Amino acid sequence: MQKALLAVGSGVAALQNPYRHDMVAVLGETTGHLALINLRDRMRKDPEGNAVLTERPRIRLSTLDLTKMASMPDGTFGREYLRFLEDNHVTPDSRADVKFVDDEELAYVMQRYREVHDLLHTLLGMPTNMLGEVAVKWFEAAQTGLPMCTLGALLGPLRLNTSIFYERRWEQSLEELRQELNIEAPPVTLSVKVKREKWRRKSNSGTADKNVDNPETL
Repeated sequence: MQKALLAVGSGVAALQNPYRHDMVAVLGETTGHLALINLRDRMRKDPEGNAVLTERPRIRLSTLDLTKMASMPDGTFGREYLRFLEDNHVTPDSRADVKFVDDEELAYVMQRYREVHDLLHTLLGMPTNMLGEVAVKWFEAAQTGLPMCTLGALLGPLRLNTSIFYERRWEQSLEELRQELNIEAPPVTLSVKVKREKWRRKSNSGTADKNVDNPETL
């Protein structure tokens, strides 16, 4: 009964403010028992997963060799993960300890899920804004089956406005429209910047190919 009350209360609080990480954590712990059992069993059957369960590594500043990661070549997983932490001003130590999972092994599985969250951001190339979090939650929902991930993926977009007469917004700046719709701008890669500059030059000269997508829409 206590866990049911915690689940309802934390769910309401997390929906009102998705950045209440403490409430999101409680929701995950109080609703994920069956999913954690299934996830633990899948890990036992996988060589690497079983090794994780046996060794129980933790992703904390105290366990990471930041100096070594910083010396790794660009494009390596370790270097890009460190860059993600630096660019977004986050730390793996911000992940709260599990409190409401009684089984000790299942508690570790939940902790492990929580601590690899930023690794998924790195792998998927997703920022920490609302759209990035929703994308990662969909991935986590498919991978873990945790109800909290599915709820986050489904309910996160509800915070974005949808009833827009787009045809009447052609002259509105894209940045202003994004702000109105509560959509944060996606990160711009170097290749998109190059394509955007080429498209603008052709547009200004009147030679833009109409069959070529405007990079502003990428």
